[in-house]
Parts: sequence; C-alpha cells; structure tokens
Amino acid sequence: MSPEGRPLPPRVQKYLADLGLGSRREIEGWIRAGRVAIDGRVVRLGDRAPPEATIHLDGRPVGRAAAASPRVLLYHKPPGELSARSDPRGRRLVFDRLPKLPEGRWVMVGRLDYATEGLLVFTTEGAWAHALMHPRNGVPRRYAVRVCDALSDEDIRRLLAGVRLEDGRASCTGLVPLGGRGRNRWYALEVHEGRNRLVRRLFEAVGHPVGRLVRTAYGPLVLPPSLRRGQTRELESEEVAVLAERLAALPVPPPAPERGRPPEKDLSSGRGRRPR
Repeated sequence: MSPEGRPLPPRVQKYLADLGLGSRREIEGWIRAGRVAIDGRVVRLGDRAPPEATIHLDGRPVGRAAAASPRVLLYHKPPGELSARSDPRGRRLVFDRLPKLPEGRWVMVGRLDYATEGLLVFTTEGAWAHALMHPRNGVPRRYAVRVCDALSDEDIRRLLAGVRLEDGRASCTGLVPLGGRGRNRWYALEVHEGRNRLVRRLFEAVGHPVGRLVRTAYGPLVLPPSLRRGQTRELESEEVAVLAERLAALPVPPPAPERGRPPEKDLSSGRGRRPR
C-alpha cells in the first residue's frame, strides 16, 4: 500500500505477464537486458507500472490498451502428452497443437498429468489464468473416472468425507456412478483444488486405482462433446464476455475486463458426454 493507503501498481514483470507476453522469469530477463522502458526510461527490476504510464518492449508500446482482447481456447488433451512448454526427453507437448499467436503467448490454466485426457484451458490473459487457479477461489474441476470394480458405499462415504494423503486431507464432491460393467466402472466427481494427481491419489487411497481419467469441465467451461482428442475450439467473443463477468465475481478476481464487449449469452461449450 502507498503512504496514502492506496494499492500500489503492479511490478512491471507482473503487469506484462498478466498480458500474456511471457512468464515473470522471462520478463525479468528482458528487464535485466534493458529491453523494457516506461515513458522513455529503461526499467529496472522492482519498478512498478503506473496505470497512466506508456510501456515499451523493444521499442514497441505494450499495455492493456495496446493488447488485443483476451482469447480463451479449449483443448481436448489426449493421453500421452505433457502439460509443459518443453521436455528434455522429447515427449509430445500440449502446446504443439495450439494455434500460433501473432504476439503474446497461450497461458495454461492448470495441468493434466501425462496419462490423463480431457479439457485443458488456455488464455492469453495471465490474470484470468491466475483467478481460475487461485486456491481461495476453489474453482471446481469435474472428471469422469474409470476404475476396476464398483465402489462400495463405504468407499464413497470416505471419498466425500475426505481421506488423508501425504500432502494433507482431501475430498471430492458430487460423486455419482455413470454405469459400466464388471471391472470397468465409471464415476463422475468434482474437486475444488489443483493438487498434483489429486483424483488418482484419492481413489488409490480407497483401494481403487484409476484406469482412465477424463477432465470434463473446469469451472464454467465444459469439454464440448464434438471436440475430439487433439482438437481445439476458441471461445467466441460473447462467450469470453460471459467468462469475464464470472471471473469478476470470484473472491480473488482478475483485473476488470475491457469495455465494449458484446452482450451476455450462455457459454456454448455443450454438455459433457459419458466417456466410452
């Protein structure tokens, strides 16, 4: 806070990262290299970005006024892809199939482990990704899970009440059977945090290792039934406007979206389907 009690402007690296121009670490490197300037003055690490300032990167103006409207992309991740930008082992990456951007970059909202498939969300607005992932917001993630043999009533009670994992207690909500036979039983469930391999570890804790795991929704964004593995669908401007309003209502909201967005309509992601 300033001496007058007003919130301080964000540091330059955070401001530019929230625009989707790069990670904070990358942007700190740009600052050290003298590539970033405010009102003609080269920025130093620790400098802040006043709202009225003009920021230049490599001599080109950047900022919310200069940046394009936020974009949001839905991707159906297949199993066998890594949720990362690079991999020393040369495995296929989720970023390999995303459409190229003329400027900025796609920011991934959460992750899916290597063997898990389903919905991954990407956006060009880093602040939106932060709001969707912030633990305080508890944005729900919905999954379909296939396990060997049916869960008992006691298994379901424990998963809903919470089980102790190595990194603390965890639980799920809305656990309901989707059907299946014999050693292939499907269940739908919801979790409200993004701990590593959380769903798999929950089911392992009650003696039912996961055979297949599909994320069907992340918050208000649903995996469209028509979106095949490896395909993407970008939200329309009206859908982006709806998402911006929903994010603004979160306990930890992102910065206010730009004005002049189209009127609200429902997110047309479609209803989730039962995996085969």
